[in-house]
Amino acid sequence: MTFDLEMIESVYKSLAKKIDIAKKNVGHPLTLTEKILYAHLEVGFASEEYKRGESYVDFNPDRVAMQDATAQMALLQFMQAGKEKVAVPSTVHCDHLIQAKLGANADLEVANKTNNEVYDFLSTVSNKYGIGFWKPGAGIIHQVVIENYAFPGGMMIGTDSHTVNAGGLGMIAIGVGGADAVDVMAGMPWELKFPKLIGIKLTGKLNGWTSAKDVILKVAGILTVKGGTGAIVEYFGPGAESISCTGKGTICNMGAEIGATTSIFNYDQKMKDYLIGTDRVEIAEMADEVSEYLTGDEAVYEDPEKYFDEVIEIDLNSLEPHINGPFTPDLATPISKFAEAVRKNNWPQKLEVGLIGSCTNSSYEDISRAASVAKQAIDKNLKVNAEYTVTPGSELVRSTVERDGFLQVFKDIGGVVLANACGPCIGQWARHGAEKGKRNSIMTSFNRNFAKRNDGNPNTHGFVASPEITTAFAIAGDLCFNPLTDSLVNLNGEKVILDEPKGIELPPKGFSVEDNGFQAPSEDGSGIEITVNTESERLQLLTPFEAWTGQDYAGLKLLIKAKGKCTTDHISMAGPWLRYRGHLDNISNNLLIGAVNYFNKKTNSVKNQISGEFDVVPDTARNYKSAGFSSIVIGDENYGEGSSREHAAMEPRHLGVKVVLVKSFARIHETNLKKQGMLALTFSDKADYEKIKEADVIDVVGLSDFTPGNPLKMVIHHESGSKDEIIATHSYNWSQIKWFKAGSALNLIRSQA
Repeated sequence: MTFDLEMIESVYKSLAKKIDIAKKNVGHPLTLTEKILYAHLEVGFASEEYKRGESYVDFNPDRVAMQDATAQMALLQFMQAGKEKVAVPSTVHCDHLIQAKLGANADLEVANKTNNEVYDFLSTVSNKYGIGFWKPGAGIIHQVVIENYAFPGGMMIGTDSHTVNAGGLGMIAIGVGGADAVDVMAGMPWELKFPKLIGIKLTGKLNGWTSAKDVILKVAGILTVKGGTGAIVEYFGPGAESISCTGKGTICNMGAEIGATTSIFNYDQKMKDYLIGTDRVEIAEMADEVSEYLTGDEAVYEDPEKYFDEVIEIDLNSLEPHINGPFTPDLATPISKFAEAVRKNNWPQKLEVGLIGSCTNSSYEDISRAASVAKQAIDKNLKVNAEYTVTPGSELVRSTVERDGFLQVFKDIGGVVLANACGPCIGQWARHGAEKGKRNSIMTSFNRNFAKRNDGNPNTHGFVASPEITTAFAIAGDLCFNPLTDSLVNLNGEKVILDEPKGIELPPKGFSVEDNGFQAPSEDGSGIEITVNTESERLQLLTPFEAWTGQDYAGLKLLIKAKGKCTTDHISMAGPWLRYRGHLDNISNNLLIGAVNYFNKKTNSVKNQISGEFDVVPDTARNYKSAGFSSIVIGDENYGEGSSREHAAMEPRHLGVKVVLVKSFARIHETNLKKQGMLALTFSDKADYEKIKEADVIDVVGLSDFTPGNPLKMVIHHESGSKDEIIATHSYNWSQIKWFKAGSALNLIRSQA
């Protein structure tokens, strides 16, 4: 079925005029990215060209999507906004709170009991405020969005970093924090620094063992985890047209791992086929009518270096399958060199578990290609030497691949089919023995592989590959196996070689599902009451953060100086902590417990300046706060890399942290800090990071003159009595400074309401 048809009709009705005016006033041909951005300006029509990487611009997104872990805090904030109904189509998807342990049915039953309070809250709030609700088991947010809500030329935001998945259907889809979602749901414009543009030209055609996943694994190796920061990646060229719509989604999905604002493909026949295949013929017909506006101008692709800030070209004919990792998604190794890397780096050679699925790779095509490899284990009498799990992306896909026999193939080789949920990809995996901390290797078709990400074990070496490569390695159980060249010995003692995988883009019999898990909201929610038990450990109504006092910050205690990679997983862990996502005080007990202390190289161990003893980070922060002291966090490069979770910004704010000073920020996290009334600052001279000592007390001077582009002075008081003065820069504009002064963006919205 087609959701929100009137909204989509409205977008297409005005699209041509808005883009024509933009092209005239900008004065040059436009990329697809620019066309969609200029067509969604809050001011209506573009009167000027915005400067990439400099201009802050207000947009009107078409819709909002939230997953259950982030939706709790987003909706708790929305309840304070003073609105009767959401201003744009919005949805909640229950996918994060289901723990993978025994299998789909058993795990879903446990989740419904364990999370009943949270699911009931989300369902009730959704019903009251006009929000579509996707029940537990319906599927992973990004798969459900591309199947039901994404449309070419649209613009959406979502409270999950992998919202970018919808770029596979030609949509500007951007991951944000919950406070950003509240802005849009409350009818306010959404602000974004006009992005730089990275163009990736794809030539040739994928073949053999190589899949769409290998495109983004290759790109991640080129751009690294921060190479896409502040940019939108636009794919084009004949190679792009040959990739399936869901394959395009895979590439866009993992674009979050290079820090990109989002990624996008031009509207083409593959997208049209997918729209028709998912019962959205009306959208395909409307898109065809404005197809010239759903692709970049021809001149752009004839001379891409002239219109993009950076251009990369990849020949799909010669692209090898890649395996990325461990511990970071940008350590890319072509399969021909992987065995050598395993031996050279002494990575555990035995593969313990292969896991396929997730929001990144759980389409019908993905499952069919993996199943074609798995079937060979049966047909060629091979023993499967690693554990194997399958996570379908949605009930629509799960029901269809079950009908078509693929799930039975996985079961026949000993695989376990998990619930249609995030599961092991986000740490919701009750993996037996993980607590022992054993060095081991796993391979997944997921998107991230930070230490502890999947099972909580810091010694689990997580490698990322396509579903079919993961399946082949699970059969072999050996990281030094190359399915393209090596043979395996079957149970009869015969040497056999795995054939190339075969996939089907769309089910020949069409998709099939009895209950997709959708709950439509009430037409009139005014009479619906929302109550939260004050004794609940899962949910807590929010108290607004205090506004700025008008004074400089003096006497900030150093809470922690984080060393090296400090992702949102380090700042606010997922896994078992997901149960507290709706309770700010309880989840704050995981604040920065994964960050490495620069001074003792330990995690969750910092010097308490009041007691003089070493203590865990959250307790130290609480001690400072209760004693009347505010604190500061110091960070390294790309601080806040990873997910969109705003808890990583709300927790320090809640526990008295006023300033986060780093060498550089990841985009979403910097915005989240600003939204919560924090000072997000960067070292003007990165070498000044070394001047911060363990017992320092720091002042921020010049807040009365806090203006865009005007740096702030930091006075560092050392325990010895000496001091250093350094300069901190920032990227705040006038609107964001208003958030700071009000105490948070939400405080400002509420005062205006």
